[in-house]
Amino acid sequence: MTRLLVEVEGETEEDFVKYVLAGHLCDVSVGYKVVSARLLGNARSLNQRGGIKEWDIVRKDILKHLKQDQEVIVTTMVDYCDLTETWPGWVDASSGRSCASERSSIIEEALSMDVSSKLQNFDPRRFVPYVEMHEFEALLFSDTDQFALSIGRPDLSSEFRAIRNKFHTPEEINDSPETHPSKRIRALFPRYQKPLMGVNAAKKIGLDTIRKECPAFGRWMEKLESLA
Repeated sequence: MTRLLVEVEGETEEDFVKYVLAGHLCDVSVGYKVVSARLLGNARSLNQRGGIKEWDIVRKDILKHLKQDQEVIVTTMVDYCDLTETWPGWVDASSGRSCASERSSIIEEALSMDVSSKLQNFDPRRFVPYVEMHEFEALLFSDTDQFALSIGRPDLSSEFRAIRNKFHTPEEINDSPETHPSKRIRALFPRYQKPLMGVNAAKKIGLDTIRKECPAFGRWMEKLESLA
């Protein structure tokens, strides 16, 4: 299985896959021949581009790809904080009984079981759900010096670091809808543009640092690498 399709939430994640992940995963040391990104639910029109869709729409799309191409691996890159109650595992994950670091894992397991139940003689390794706790920008706090340099504001490094140091990992950066990572960034740097600046920052920081600082992201990478 040497083809990988990443179902993503928005343009930032789409470009991150194209310009950062694909180069690594297609390297001869890993082995994928093709790594592509696709917006959830195939939302290509300007007024519908990206964003979280209802699970039945997303699942239909995932099942179609898995049925049409027996050699493809499908994965997801979506934000837990944007999911709706239609997604498997969301109710349990959001009940308050689980800690923040467990919520995405609960949903990932439920998604895997749901898709597997809809296909006969299905190899479950071909569907690898990945749910980020918060939005893509959380990953950029993996190296606040390089992040600040990449956006041309090295003077903001200490302020980015102060935000990051309040949390156990960058993946946990969020207190409420008003304090998403991108909103924290824009509060300090109103000219922040996603996806351009976000993807450039990820390149500057590097995958090795991101996966070291962000354990859930690191586990996702290890899983994908093992399947190539």
